[in-house]
Amino acid sequence: MQQGQHVDESNAAVSSSSTTRRRGFSGLFKLSRRSNEEKKRKDASNQVYVAVQEFKPTYTVIDEYWVKEPFAKVYIVMSPELGVGYHYFVDEVKLDGRERDAYEKLIAIISRELQAPETLDVDAASYVLSEAKRLTEKYRRSIAKNLDGESLEKIYYYVVRDLAGYGELNALMLDPNIEDISCNGVNKPVYIWHRKYESIPTNIRFVDEFYYDNFIIKLAHISGKHISSAHPVLDAALPEKHRLACTFMREVSMHGSTFCIRKFRPDPFSVIDLIKLGTFNARLAAYLWLLLENKMNLMIIGGTGAGKTSTLNALTSLISPNDKIITVEEVAELNPPHENWVQLVSRRGFAFGVSDTTSISLFDLVKLSLRYRPDYIIVGEIRGEEAYVLFQAVATGHGGICTMHADSLDHTVKRLTSPPMNVAEVYIPLMNVCLYVSRVDLPNGVGGPRFGRRIRDAWEIIDFDKYNHIASWLPTKDVIELDLNRSVLLDRIAEKHGVTKADLLKEIERRERLLSIMAEKNIRDQREVAQIIMRYYYHNRGLSVPAHLEAEEQVQGGIEDLFRELMLSVDQIAPAEVGMIPYELPKAQEVREAREMREVRETYEAKEARKAKDKLILLSWTVPQIEKAEDPSEDFPKESEGESGG
Repeated sequence: MQQGQHVDESNAAVSSSSTTRRRGFSGLFKLSRRSNEEKKRKDASNQVYVAVQEFKPTYTVIDEYWVKEPFAKVYIVMSPELGVGYHYFVDEVKLDGRERDAYEKLIAIISRELQAPETLDVDAASYVLSEAKRLTEKYRRSIAKNLDGESLEKIYYYVVRDLAGYGELNALMLDPNIEDISCNGVNKPVYIWHRKYESIPTNIRFVDEFYYDNFIIKLAHISGKHISSAHPVLDAALPEKHRLACTFMREVSMHGSTFCIRKFRPDPFSVIDLIKLGTFNARLAAYLWLLLENKMNLMIIGGTGAGKTSTLNALTSLISPNDKIITVEEVAELNPPHENWVQLVSRRGFAFGVSDTTSISLFDLVKLSLRYRPDYIIVGEIRGEEAYVLFQAVATGHGGICTMHADSLDHTVKRLTSPPMNVAEVYIPLMNVCLYVSRVDLPNGVGGPRFGRRIRDAWEIIDFDKYNHIASWLPTKDVIELDLNRSVLLDRIAEKHGVTKADLLKEIERRERLLSIMAEKNIRDQREVAQIIMRYYYHNRGLSVPAHLEAEEQVQGGIEDLFRELMLSVDQIAPAEVGMIPYELPKAQEVREAREMREVRETYEAKEARKAKDKLILLSWTVPQIEKAEDPSEDFPKESEGESGG
């Protein structure tokens, strides 16, 4: 028994020892796995996906400014070690070790506990910031231990930048001086187009291809579109209305994914902005204003980045406020300041095969727009068969405005009359005016802007191969020469309204003075400019401003008073002269009384005219019968029958 008991105890001891060893191995394995995971996490946190070159004090600084103070600053530098030309450097605030750990913890917590907003009409950056602050307060001991307010603000900046922004490119997206951002592949610097320094490289480059491809997918998802190896080309719009074009992996671009972001100004250029920038002068703007008021058709041509869309968007504020406008675009860029506006955007389908019934092209949308009875159809850019439909619409009496890639009117007409547009030559004169806008070098010398955008030429299209060149830009003086005395369209408008061409020229001068004074007073906001132009239309025709616009004006404040002040300034420069539409500043009550008196007078005159007409008809009928009748007392028809029977 004792021997058996000893054996059992020995077996138990061996079993206990084995269990202890297994537990020890398991613990070591778990510890090793945990340490490996920690090492991977640290390695991942230390891995560089986007290389950002550090700014050095030895660089020659040409310009510097904040894009988000005090977290992100921009330097325009030159240095022999960087190469020839300017270089764009982004310098962001740095996180120390404790701040980096807190940032990673907060990102992990947000990924688990971020609550969806109640509505979609929220600003993503503001919402992420509020959630980051809420979760930091909830897990203060874990995240914000031993961190002051300044450190937390730095952490919040990076959280918003990486979750709701564009990561390392966010500072570029915030810079209002940048027109477009592009990258041509991995290990190549991101390039920008600066309004002052033109095309220059940045200190940012993607160094990890997998991360770069995921960044392209993120851009596509942000824009609400899809990109993949099956559909490797994308043309879309980001939430801020920036235009995005990109390719995915090596399907169509041999060096990997590429992208180009053409930034959209949150505050678009107005007519006053373009006058101040010198794109066109106030007289040319007043001339175009009068043409658009009279439903003339307009085409803007130019090269890539010439400013066609910006010019078109600015000119829409000159259209009469009562006109119905329909815009047709591939990517939504236009934003007319009108209430009666329908915005149509084409859609690309994802169906494979020959037949694709899910796509909606510009051609389909232009055809659809005709059923809306528009006053103006505005096509963002014509390049295919939609041009034929647009010219057909113009031929039926609709107004048409569009842009097109071309460098001269002759090349424009050749493109229009060739496939795939196929516009007949007899339809070419229906597009009444053509403006050629271009990026040009300016003769401003040292200190002035080196380049700008100008309306280089303006033509009135009289007939096929017959053009009236009315405006041209003089490069040596940087001025636009405009000769409206030669205008054929003004002759047509004068004949249509029963006025003289001199009256129209006086009206153009009056509008030119108004636009010039607005430029001097820096009244440049697109909505404010549109409100003043709308009031010019109403008051110039002796009409009162609609009640709902008056209510909006009371909320906005001061528009009506500002308009009266502007018109007083116009009349002080030169008293109001009798032109096409005499201008006066009537009060609403006086307008209503005058309208009522005019209606009473017109009603009375109409009644008197009808009475006189009836008397003339009766007289013209009875006189011949009296001459034929032998007995005036007899019935005229009966006497006539007797004569015919006798």
